[in-house]
Amino acid sequence: MEDLVVVVPGIMGSRLADAQGRPVWDLSGGTLLRAVRTLGGSLKNLRLPAGTGDDHPGDGVRPVGLMPDLHVVPGLWEPIDGYTGLMSWLSRTFGLTPGDNLLDFPYDWRLSCRYNAGLLKRRVEEALERRRAARPGQAGARVVFICHSMGGLVARHYVECLGGHAVTRRVITLGTPHRGSLDALGHLVNGLHKGWGPLGLDLTAFARSLPSLHQLAPDYACLAGPDGGLEYARDLPGLPGVDPELLADAARFHAALRSAADRQDRTELHAVVGVHQPTATTARYAEAEGRLVLLETIGGTDEGGDGTVPRLAARPANADRTGHLVAESHTACEQHGSLQNNPGVRDTLIRLLGQEPPFHRGGEGAGPPLGVHAPGLLEPGDPYEVTVTVPVAADGHDRLALTAELHPAAGGRPVLRSLRNLGGGRYAATYPAPAPGGYRLVVRPDRTDEGAVTALTLVGGPDD
Repeated sequence: MEDLVVVVPGIMGSRLADAQGRPVWDLSGGTLLRAVRTLGGSLKNLRLPAGTGDDHPGDGVRPVGLMPDLHVVPGLWEPIDGYTGLMSWLSRTFGLTPGDNLLDFPYDWRLSCRYNAGLLKRRVEEALERRRAARPGQAGARVVFICHSMGGLVARHYVECLGGHAVTRRVITLGTPHRGSLDALGHLVNGLHKGWGPLGLDLTAFARSLPSLHQLAPDYACLAGPDGGLEYARDLPGLPGVDPELLADAARFHAALRSAADRQDRTELHAVVGVHQPTATTARYAEAEGRLVLLETIGGTDEGGDGTVPRLAARPANADRTGHLVAESHTACEQHGSLQNNPGVRDTLIRLLGQEPPFHRGGEGAGPPLGVHAPGLLEPGDPYEVTVTVPVAADGHDRLALTAELHPAAGGRPVLRSLRNLGGGRYAATYPAPAPGGYRLVVRPDRTDEGAVTALTLVGGPDD
């Protein structure tokens, strides 16, 4: 491949170290719970001072690599799978060499997307210049970005606002909240669930200090206003936990992307969108409770999404807000945290990177669309309850044989359950309270991988 392929992870997807090289966010020991317990105090200390804006706080924190495995900061975002598998697959499938024509871009995800886009510009353009100089026959090499979640906003700001379109062939986004996510706003307002007290961990103040989390808040009318209609979060003053200045700045960030994306010479943008998962799309503020109540409908319709990013927000709007800027390049029946490892998504990457489609697999269907609801954070001692819904329009929606395997992220034998058919396309299974740690739940139709959906969970536990 002539082009330079750059992988940009999402929020929390980069390992962070302090000025002495000590990890402040890393999966040390190979277990998610140990990392959260050990590094929770470090993350509390990484709270950003007010007025950080698009700068670095000067605290010596630096990114040192991609997160390799299941990771989550409780109260900040939902669990995400690591990027080691994606990097290995790209290297094998396309003959790419890490550090040469395959780059990762770890970044300090606490900071503004604008700040990190500036660093991305420097890293990419230096690497591209070296590559072109070392290979005169590849002077036409350009950049292809593969971006998960917030990484798509970082790459888009570089490409569309900092001149990156001149060297970029295409930007591929996987579950990027181009128009924001209700989950981000919910975490800002509601904070960390008190049931996580046994870990002695409350990162609410840390999360609320982050420009990046505010830039992930919805950039569409999503909150029920006084007259019952939907309004923008920035137009409803007084929401607790939200920094109004950061929220207003986030609105300017998204407005700049919309304006720049309408240029005549804009770069190809391909949006891979997760669908059919229960996804918070609108909300109302319950003043008596002092919290946001998240709703999965808008205008009375459940449009779904990837469980974290609503379908309507996974594609950018044009400058006039009269429609989406690009069509959906692929819709994966998958959850947000596992899109980068989904087989159907990887088939789409093969096509978008200009390779021959995998015809050798023969005729394969996508499988029935499974909407999986499983807790991202589970309190210690609670049973693990899974519910699956299948649209009534799907063939055989009420007579599927569904199984679920609960895999410990740190290794060990998975626990298999057959889901109970509740009728009407609804299925359920209950596991006894899992031991503390991280888990991957894989739901399959008829015990096949085709159409499988992966949900990620962190189970809390008492301090050692």
